[in-house]
Amino acid sequence: MPKTIRYALLSVRDLLASAGPFVLLTLGLLALAYGWLDPTPPKQVTLATGPAQSAYAEFGERYAQAMAAYGIEVQLLASEGSSQNLEWLAAGKADLGFVQGGSSAARPGSDQDALASLGSLFVEPVWLFYRSAAAQQVSPDATLKALTQLKGLRVNVGTAGSGVPSLMEKLFNLNRIENSALTLSRLAQTPATVAFLNGELDALVFASAPESPMVQMLLQTPGVKLMDFAQSEAYARRLTFLTPVTLPRGVVDLATDLPAQDLRLVAPTTTLIASSRVHPAVLQLFSQAALALHGQAGWFSRAGEFPNTAHTEFPLSREAERTMRNGIPLLQRYLPFSYANLVERMWLALGLIIAVLLPLSRIVPPLYEFRIRSRVFRWYGQLRQIEDRAARHVQAVPELVEELEQLALRVGKITIPLSYADELYALRNHIELARKKLLAS
Repeated sequence: MPKTIRYALLSVRDLLASAGPFVLLTLGLLALAYGWLDPTPPKQVTLATGPAQSAYAEFGERYAQAMAAYGIEVQLLASEGSSQNLEWLAAGKADLGFVQGGSSAARPGSDQDALASLGSLFVEPVWLFYRSAAAQQVSPDATLKALTQLKGLRVNVGTAGSGVPSLMEKLFNLNRIENSALTLSRLAQTPATVAFLNGELDALVFASAPESPMVQMLLQTPGVKLMDFAQSEAYARRLTFLTPVTLPRGVVDLATDLPAQDLRLVAPTTTLIASSRVHPAVLQLFSQAALALHGQAGWFSRAGEFPNTAHTEFPLSREAERTMRNGIPLLQRYLPFSYANLVERMWLALGLIIAVLLPLSRIVPPLYEFRIRSRVFRWYGQLRQIEDRAARHVQAVPELVEELEQLALRVGKITIPLSYADELYALRNHIELARKKLLAS
């Protein structure tokens, strides 16, 4: 091996040996920071949705497709609706779930501190469909405009787990309608719709986004009308989780002018709720997906109106707040999510590690210099011993000269970087000077 390369390799070896403790300390701190921050999200989460063919089920499928792009599998749990989703979140059966505004008030004993909101996603109007034939019993024009006109009719308000019965009970109480004045049923959406279309029910209540296939179908079914909540503003003032919304004329079908006039509705707001157990990176991804899925213009909202922080009954998560404020982080626009997330979650720890290690790094150059120079300086100890013995025992000069020659041979085999060669040549000169002094004595 050429001497130049040999010297270079020796310099690298000495540098690594000197910086070894510093490098090990750095790696140890990085490992501790990685374990503490846990930047790698899990590969599977559970999302509680709603009944089949509901808006919750439809959006659940969309979220699952969005998360699949990042290698995260979303298990969809079909439920009765908002109230059951809240129960499953509190019990740990689901990681995330859609929850309707007002549902937490129906569960005063629930542990809300363990849950966080990812923002309000969309409004869920109260769709009160009724058959024109049944409405003729209470209205000459077969049109219902107030909940009090439902007295004596057969009305389905949905299952207890959907949250709709609790909402309708509040609305009935505001109108001083006793349950005995109605024939109430609590069928699920699909069997209730079948019974409604067969004439076994007079009215049907949903609380769902317009994306629900059931809502889309009933809006275009002949003989079925949608009730206009003429007092929508008053309902919103009395129940703070409700919002007055308007179904614009012709928005369902412009060609047939459906509906033929603006219809006033009341709507709770749906929020995506997450358990405290969910990894922050997963919350960030769901928040970003919410921007894409709910940020477009719809029947009841303009572009960019959702998601937002209004009507949230749970604390807003930091990831959702940051996403709604800043959008997709800069690094994620240019790097794969796994790398961008690692940097984003580790940058503060990296800054602290650098602040700790920067002063310690100043030890490495002196340590390296000491390691190299010690190869030369340790021979000075033997040289001094020979000189001391020569001063005390003049008759032993020949033996001491032989020792000096052996010392010179050993020193000649020392290999050090060229930048420290002057130290080596100085040692050789001192050995030669000592040998000449002994010979001259």
